[in-house]
Amino acid sequence: KVAAVNNAVAFRRPCELPTATYDACMPEPEVANKVSAAAPVASGRGHVGLPPRMADVAKVAGVSHQTVSRVLNDFPKIRPATRDRVLAAIEELGYRRNVAARTLVTRRSRTIGVITADMSHYGPANTMLGLESASRAAGYSLSLAGLTQISATSLRAAVDQVMDQAVEAVVVIVAHQAALTLARSLRIGVPLVLVEGDLSAAPLTAGVDQIAGARLATRHLLDLGHDTVLHLPGPANWLDAAARHQGWRMALEERDLPIPALMAEGDWSSHSGYEIGRAMLGESRPTAVFAANDQMALGLLRALHEAGLRVPEDVSVVGFDDLPESGYFTPPLTTVRQDFEKLGQRTMALVLRVLAGEHDASEPLVEPQLIVRSSTAAPVR
Repeated sequence: KVAAVNNAVAFRRPCELPTATYDACMPEPEVANKVSAAAPVASGRGHVGLPPRMADVAKVAGVSHQTVSRVLNDFPKIRPATRDRVLAAIEELGYRRNVAARTLVTRRSRTIGVITADMSHYGPANTMLGLESASRAAGYSLSLAGLTQISATSLRAAVDQVMDQAVEAVVVIVAHQAALTLARSLRIGVPLVLVEGDLSAAPLTAGVDQIAGARLATRHLLDLGHDTVLHLPGPANWLDAAARHQGWRMALEERDLPIPALMAEGDWSSHSGYEIGRAMLGESRPTAVFAANDQMALGLLRALHEAGLRVPEDVSVVGFDDLPESGYFTPPLTTVRQDFEKLGQRTMALVLRVLAGEHDASEPLVEPQLIVRSSTAAPVR
């Protein structure tokens, strides 16, 4: 009897062993026959005039419908050769998963709704790009809705738009005071994450430490020996602009320096930087200026040039954002860099944690970096 048992074990098929893969019991298909059987399935489509189905992939690969499903869902116990055959069939046919059907079965859309405004501005646009990259890496897609204006009606319409896509969470990227107030009042039935609007590092918020960035810029100019630093501010109703203004004040107060009168606020554009710069030069001749963003700094550089002032010999200038073009300004601009890729990663990390049940998940603010170039120098005495 022992011998009989041993013989039975010895002659087990591979699929009956404890370490067997899911498809080990399946006979190797006769590839030529399977391809022939699938002849009506043209490359790039299933039945004539219809997109390819999972059954078409199974037929071409010579496997079951369930095996195709398990390959698509990254089931671990699939033999590499079988997985490769299925993936090759998917590529040949141009098969795409039916997202609506998958959502019905799994009750998971793997889609995140994103609401944003002012995509023409560098910060919101690159925050969006960073989030898109991080969500794709996590296996999620984004459904985007833009705000036509900062109002309760516009925000509600944007929320309804993304909620119609059965999103699992909503991310709001609007660093505007009114939008923050409106977003906090939302009750939408899925997790809501605020990006840039709330810089307190509170649960379910993400952002770059704008105050720390402004302090870096101001301290850099003071460390070079400038007696004080003027600030060219952004729009006061933008939370980023308010935080940069606060950081500038804090850096001066740390040195017991008086706070210079604030110039008229800009609107993030180069034109506003140019006009405010001209007005500033009509009243004073500072040796150091911290502009709220690089575009406003660019306008200021032109105003200084037209006034016959050299940068950095006569006036040092620091911006904020580190635009791709900032290193090619004349002169190359010293600025504060925001890591939008890291911001996207931390935002997605918050989304995943709250979806996993961690309702008070929080992430630290992203630390900015001072990029020193040729627009700053010690003052000439």
